[in-house]
Amino acid sequence: MTDSELAITKARAERRRFKRVRVGLPGRLFTPGDSKEARCQVCDLSPGGATIVCELSPEPGTQVVLYVDGFGRFEGQVIRLDEANFGVHFSCTALKRERTAEQLTLFLNKDIVDETVLRRHERTTHKGFAKFTRADGQIVHCEVMDISASGVSLKTDVRPAIGEFVLIAQMAGRIARHHEHGLGIEFVGQERAQSAEPTARLNLVR
Repeated sequence: MTDSELAITKARAERRRFKRVRVGLPGRLFTPGDSKEARCQVCDLSPGGATIVCELSPEPGTQVVLYVDGFGRFEGQVIRLDEANFGVHFSCTALKRERTAEQLTLFLNKDIVDETVLRRHERTTHKGFAKFTRADGQIVHCEVMDISASGVSLKTDVRPAIGEFVLIAQMAGRIARHHEHGLGIEFVGQERAQSAEPTARLNLVR
């Protein structure tokens, strides 16, 4: 059995374990093998994979990186290709799958569930000023609204695209969401190595 066939078999088993949720969200698809990138529409999503409509049509077995608006970054492999769409099987940690399941629960109940209830790490309110650096070198001054070991919520008029990587207090992060007052940044690598005191590292100015 080829690697592609093994991936397809595994993905079918995953689909039985993870329920797909219709989301209809915008996203971006990147294929590292040929450095192509395009906007896409995520039709449905689960902790194990997604169905996508995109102008790119990568062959089954192709490694891809998917950014889903409001859900962040996923790495995976194309497992099937139809005329109108294709499926992607995610390669991620159990913790990432659990977090995605929490986000999907919030998405399905967004009118009745407070997002803070589903956050993995307790957020603490720390008012103060900070700054982050974008990939193009732009320095953005902002106000910290709250912070946890996994991310920070900032008040700013600047709203980089979901999935964009930034540097804040010498910590790598990516734009995870936009909200009414600004944006949320998820610290990269925090699933494996948690920062004990992200507040101290931000050097807040009150």
